[in-house]
Amino acid sequence: MRLLPLLTAVLVAAILAVAIMYRGALVAFANGASFEEAVAIAEGTAPPPAAAEPDAAAAEPEPEAGAPAAAEDDTAPQPVSVVAMRSTATEVDGAVVLRGQTEAARQVELRAETSGRVISNPLRKGAEVQEGDLVCELDPGTREASLSEAQARLAEARASVPSSEARVEEAKAALEEALINQNAAQKLSEGGYASDTRVASANAAVRSAEAGIAAAESGLSTVSAAIQSAEAAVAAAEREIDRLTVEAPFGGLLESDAAEIGSLLQTGGLCATIIQLDPIKLVGYIPETEVDRVTTGARAGARLAAGAREVVGEVTFLSRSADPQTRTFRVEITVPNPDLSIRDGQTVEIGIEAEGAQAHLLPQSALTLDDDGTLGVRIVGADSMAEFVPIDVMRDTARGMWVTGLPDQADVIIIGQEYVVSGVPVAPTFQEPTQ
Repeated sequence: MRLLPLLTAVLVAAILAVAIMYRGALVAFANGASFEEAVAIAEGTAPPPAAAEPDAAAAEPEPEAGAPAAAEDDTAPQPVSVVAMRSTATEVDGAVVLRGQTEAARQVELRAETSGRVISNPLRKGAEVQEGDLVCELDPGTREASLSEAQARLAEARASVPSSEARVEEAKAALEEALINQNAAQKLSEGGYASDTRVASANAAVRSAEAGIAAAESGLSTVSAAIQSAEAAVAAAEREIDRLTVEAPFGGLLESDAAEIGSLLQTGGLCATIIQLDPIKLVGYIPETEVDRVTTGARAGARLAAGAREVVGEVTFLSRSADPQTRTFRVEITVPNPDLSIRDGQTVEIGIEAEGAQAHLLPQSALTLDDDGTLGVRIVGADSMAEFVPIDVMRDTARGMWVTGLPDQADVIIIGQEYVVSGVPVAPTFQEPTQ
């Protein structure tokens, strides 16, 4: 262990101890006291001299006549430099503006209801079809033979109806005869002219006739069931043949090629896709803050992104249920499209007619939030004090945001609003709204 660091530490500790013990003497000596006075203070025989305090009255200079009394306001907050714009409220139409897209009024995928080979020439995509036009036709195969067989069975069943009905009538006649014989046998037996055996035989004949009627009626029921079964088989065969042709359910355009000739379509196989573009729908989604301003039947206009074409229609549907992801409501506007120039899936800017309001056009950067999270702007209020004013966003445009909630005339802080709060003095520099 080296000795020099240890000695240095001991020496520094001794000096600090002496400085602490004789702090009063050292302070007095530093303030100009003599060595003897410092020693007396260290020994405790003399009190430490009081620090020389200048006379406040003498030290404070007399204010000169006419001098500004600004020194008294040195503690007042200095105004914060901000940039503001003088904004005047403007009457803005109340149209609810949103972006959306075009959508076909109707769209359907034609699919085969049975299996078979395509025997019709395919229609190409873009072709116009009318309601009832043939789109796909399948090979009938043995379906026509099955129909003929079902029709033959139906005819056979129907042909057996007269004979079955005749058997029923024959059985009824036999019963009537047996009843007559039974009655005669009973009367003769009562007069002693017929034996009991004859009466028993007459009763057996009646029971046999009744059984014959039941059998004849059962045969007639069997024939009726056979007729119904044959009719069902004929209907099924005819329906199967009807399924061989796939027709357009409404007029429109083919969005895809029809099934190629020679291809095999299974049940559910796609034949073609048809869309109807006249009229066409404009579909958008309204935020929940604006949905109460829109009603079904309201006039609406739209501008297509491609070519800036404008169209006019009316609201035909407004959803009552919000989208769970975006919390917006679907709205549909129906627009005539006789020349089919508007395509499915085009982007449009939609404006729906609503009541107007007084609003200010402000840059988006001017908007801010208060401590409670309320959306608003800060303005230059009375006595050049900053004020926070809550606002409602009416419309978002490329030029800025139309907002309501401000007075007709307002000096809105557009730069520096995040560095001030309500009640803070500001020194605004005004900027033209067009800058």
